[in-house]
Amino acid sequence: MLDDFLVRAGLAGVGLALATGPLGCFVVWRRMAYFGDATAHAAILGVALALATGLPVGLGTLVVALAMAVTVATLAARGWAMDTTLGVLAHSALAFGLVAISFVPGARTDLSAYLFGDILAVSRADLGFIWGGAAAVLGLLAWRWQALLTSTVNEDLAHASGLHPDRERLILTLALALVVAVALKVVGALLIAAMLIIPAAAARGLSRSPETMAAIAALIGAGASLGGLQLSLGWDTPAGPSIIAAAAVIFTGSALFGTLRRPGR
Repeated sequence: MLDDFLVRAGLAGVGLALATGPLGCFVVWRRMAYFGDATAHAAILGVALALATGLPVGLGTLVVALAMAVTVATLAARGWAMDTTLGVLAHSALAFGLVAISFVPGARTDLSAYLFGDILAVSRADLGFIWGGAAAVLGLLAWRWQALLTSTVNEDLAHASGLHPDRERLILTLALALVVAVALKVVGALLIAAMLIIPAAAARGLSRSPETMAAIAALIGAGASLGGLQLSLGWDTPAGPSIIAAAAVIFTGSALFGTLRRPGR
């Protein structure tokens, strides 16, 4: 019989993977990896805000991540050089968050959980928040899937089709901020971007359509979550990093498989 905390941890990992798989595909297609990092690092500032004001950590994280995501999207629309801007914002948000959280009594002892996740301590309330957030992200992506895909492939085509690429970018921004809030408990602020990017990158070489890639990315994320938990329990390793390590192993296997099946190999 599985312990109750293991069941909750497994469900949390699978729930997160269902959201990060499809959303991660857009992050990969749009080359938004650093954008995801900036939003995720802002989560620590949200944690400090929540602990200082007595708000739920998930709500504080969502508010600050959303503010960061909207700021970055606005600067991108105005033509700012994104590599430098994102570098400044990402590391500044993390630094300010770490400084701010040091002023909150008792928070320092939990800092590693916020940075690397604490999936084994997921409660039923956390599980409801994770699955609720994942459902919201999936619903948002399903609703705007074709518009998001068209805007990603060709913005001129999107304009010709009567779409507004800036609006679709904002929708992705909202979904990304929600995923950051959902993922904090599972893999932590430092590894959220990896959960978005690695499963999607692994699925790219195994897919023949965008929809297939999104589905495979979700399956890879779920498999990495369960495999990482098994690794953590068997070897007494940190659960969050173990999940990302499992995803990296799957990515390596996918890359090798893609190389071997190319014509002439």
